Amino acid sequence: MSYRVIALDLDGTLLDDQKRILPESIEALNQARKAGIQVLIVTGRHHVAIHPFYQALQLDTPAICCNGTYLYDYNAKKVLESDPLTTQETQDVLNLIKQTDIHHLVYADDAMLYDELSPPVQRSLNWADTLPLHQRPNLVKVDDFYQAMHDAQSIWKIATTTPNHNELHALVEKIEQQVGLECEWSWVDQVDIAKKGNSKGRRLQRWVEANGMKMSDVVAFGDNFNDLSMLEHVGLGVAMGNASDEVKSRAKLVTKKNTQPGIAETIHKYILS
Repeated sequence: MSYRVIALDLDGTLLDDQKRILPESIEALNQARKAGIQVLIVTGRHHVAIHPFYQALQLDTPAICCNGTYLYDYNAKKVLESDPLTTQETQDVLNLIKQTDIHHLVYADDAMLYDELSPPVQRSLNWADTLPLHQRPNLVKVDDFYQAMHDAQSIWKIATTTPNHNELHALVEKIEQQVGLECEWSWVDQVDIAKKGNSKGRRLQRWVEANGMKMSDVVAFGDNFNDLSMLEHVGLGVAMGNASDEVKSRAKLVTKKNTQPGIAETIHKYILS
């Protein structure tokens, strides 16, 4: 069939293990765009952390950020639609996190906020240092998270991570039962907490239908559980070779690992041929 949209997760999918886009992917996506295909980034990232990738692809479409919490117009630098957390919901989650040793970041407005220099934060800062100034993500240290939440206009999500999987599973159970929020696994040791009902698939469907198309017109690429909401509901959902077996089993197609040109090969075979 003829596809009209390519939806791309970033980490573990479009990006290799060094956070780079393969040259083959860039070339294939450029060819698709010239053929009239719309290319959309659908990511768990904050919009301030997609600058280098958005510019490398030279996109003019909005980005779906924080697992579908909001749609961001990159060129106009504004949020088009969103379903953020309330201040109370955020405080309830932070209260539960404070009882653990789990690392966390709060994604709000135009920054990612942290209160201690944990290893995940340090890795993000190290990555930022490799980028030109105009492409660096905005990571801000706050002295008082609770005050910062009151000052924020929009709280997109809370990212949590720990190598202690049992502790993370226990936190997820408490948040879902006591606070009623959505907890999505974006990696084996990371859970993103956001407004219930937000998902990559839901926000993608809203954008697709608003532009006069159907989800059957979409080819989507992803590698993790937070991608399933789009992989299972588009015309062609493609799991990366580095995805877990469960994610692979629920996709319509499995391609090569994110370090190999599987995205380019899929585009040439199913879209440009």
